[in-house]
Amino acid sequence: MPLTTFFGNVIIDHMLRNQSYTPPSTIYVSLHTAQPNDTGSNEVSGGSYARQAMTLNVASNKSTANSSNIDFTNMPATNVLWAGIWNASTGGSFLMSGSLTGSKVVNSGDTFRFQSGDFVIVFN
Repeated sequence: MPLTTFFGNVIIDHMLRNQSYTPPSTIYVSLHTAQPNDTGSNEVSGGSYARQAMTLNVASNKSTANSSNIDFTNMPATNVLWAGIWNASTGGSFLMSGSLTGSKVVNSGDTFRFQSGDFVIVFN
């Protein structure tokens, strides 16, 4: 998942420049209809869509994955192509994004789900 400029700068400053940083107590997953770029643009809207909290497994080999299902209920009719990670349920700072393995068509009222272990974050 590509890091945003904001998050890349935070990591460099914290890890390599000894600058303080307080990580968010909860991280949130967003869904996007097109590439979200560095700002989190093209986020899904409508229906009961809202960013969903995510918990992660312990990192291993520079990667981790969600430790439980992530459900987006009562979705609007849309086509989901990307997912992102934020430090807040609304507003906040966009941290990173990645494309899905394929386009996912969602009908109005559907639940979009990442099964436990399917949302994988890898740092190369």
